[in-house]
Amino acid sequence: MVPGLVLFAAVFLAVQAEVLRNFQVAQPPVVPKDAKQCTVQVLQRDFAFSYGQSEIVTLNPPTDCGEPGSWAAITLNFTVTSNGTQYDRLGIFSINKTEIWRTSTPEPTRGDGIIWTYLKDVSQYTPLFATSNTFILQLDNIIQTGLDGVYSTVVHATYYAASKHASTVKQSNQIISLSRLSDNDGGVISVPPAYNVTTTFPQNTVEVYAEIFASGNSREEFWFSNIVNEYMDDIPLADSIAYHNGPFREVQLALDGKLVGTVFPFVPIFTGGAAPPMWRPISAYGALELPTYHLDLTAFVPLLVDGLPHTFTLSVISAEPDYTTEQNWYLTANLQVITNSASNEPTTGNVTIYSIDPYPQMSTTGHVLNGGQDVDFTVTASRKVHVESTVVAGGSGKKNHVVWTQDLKYTNVQTFTQGGITQVVDQKSSGAIRSTQNGKRVVEDLYEYPLWMNLTYLGPDLRNWTVSVDHTYNRALHADPFTLGSKIASHQTADAFFQLQTGGNYGNGTNNNTFSYLDDKGNTYRRKVNAAYNVITLDEESGSLAPYPVTEKGAQGHGQDTFRFGGSGAGKVRGGGG
Repeated sequence: MVPGLVLFAAVFLAVQAEVLRNFQVAQPPVVPKDAKQCTVQVLQRDFAFSYGQSEIVTLNPPTDCGEPGSWAAITLNFTVTSNGTQYDRLGIFSINKTEIWRTSTPEPTRGDGIIWTYLKDVSQYTPLFATSNTFILQLDNIIQTGLDGVYSTVVHATYYAASKHASTVKQSNQIISLSRLSDNDGGVISVPPAYNVTTTFPQNTVEVYAEIFASGNSREEFWFSNIVNEYMDDIPLADSIAYHNGPFREVQLALDGKLVGTVFPFVPIFTGGAAPPMWRPISAYGALELPTYHLDLTAFVPLLVDGLPHTFTLSVISAEPDYTTEQNWYLTANLQVITNSASNEPTTGNVTIYSIDPYPQMSTTGHVLNGGQDVDFTVTASRKVHVESTVVAGGSGKKNHVVWTQDLKYTNVQTFTQGGITQVVDQKSSGAIRSTQNGKRVVEDLYEYPLWMNLTYLGPDLRNWTVSVDHTYNRALHADPFTLGSKIASHQTADAFFQLQTGGNYGNGTNNNTFSYLDDKGNTYRRKVNAAYNVITLDEESGSLAPYPVTEKGAQGHGQDTFRFGGSGAGKVRGGGG
């Protein structure tokens, strides 16, 4: 492995005087405050050399908190300790061969080590928890010379009983997994090549909602900094600092060979990314709970209810002329299916408008100056989707006019100076995704994901460098009928110095965060937290979900917008110390 952006996942040998508590800034799960709770231990496992050895258990629903499936909420508690030296590792949680959570591990320290706990709301998967099912945690780890960190994990599930104050969570009638359907691991699909899953639907299906899990790994972990192939030979250090096939990626979902929706993905930076000291003890947003992506497939129901098998295809493309990416993207998806509760008669209808091009509009421009010492290029992409259909329920003949649209935009500007000694990435990704059914909003996803990064090497041997990151996640999301609508505004700046050296790498870093959450029930959460050199220097929490709620003017009430999505959120700043 070579230094630089290619070596983002560098191991950092750090010694702590006490246990370091790692975390990702995120809102606490929204659960009934006074509900009866039933907590069960799902699994406990030390992941040492665990490639190909997932933890597989049977999870039975409790009966002390009401009838299985009648709960008001379900959460998972994932608590991990580790001590030593280790890479960050990807974790896949699945139940009944359906992925429900993708996470990654903070890199441990030597000495007293690290600990982290993350709470994940999994209420939207209630149908999978309502019966006895196989629960799998895949966490592939390696123990070898120089890598001795073991991830000691424990998972608990908490079920919240429904009551007159907390109703049973909304849920679908069936959840279909688009994965490898593995009995032995998380079932993720490695792309490329594209992967097909064939399934059938109940003929009285009336609504379908897709959730896509997607992350670049290995040579695709830092896809946003990959170099356009056309300019690889013009940058002297190109092969030492980055991979090929450019920085744009689109995740595609097709039905029987035709696209039904796509994703311009968010960039989750894992805790080995760019320089590990930046992410101690605060991980980048999305590292411990990778965001997922939501498509309303209800417009395609008339094509799915004929009782015949239908093939879904998951794939990823680039903006290169041949659309090629590096290896590999890990993908899965699930389909939440709602059937007609009033009749078993087949659903009918037809797709009246279908406007989806096979590929987005893409362009690449650039300049080579000073004999390749200075190179810049800009990659742009845009995507529009417009589908309309009429879905007719069997029996009643009730008609549902469905409109499904996507409007996605992407720009990535990269500048290389001194032959690649400095690389600056300025990426902006935004989108407006909407569906309506008989004029009523069902799915809406309005997002901005700007990212700015400057990595500068301090010598020609590429063994030490500085890096600055400005990372934003702004998203107003109504994912589906089963999930509470919310607005999240997360802004993070981080800076670090890092040096590769025999006997243990060295570095230091700072990390500043502001975070806001507001949901459709008026729940709020805000946090401002900074760290420098592994120490928290500022930590302020407020809002109704905070451990000690603080009443804030204008913070309560359904639909009140207490924060804004402002511009790109990505200023070119350095020295973001705590």
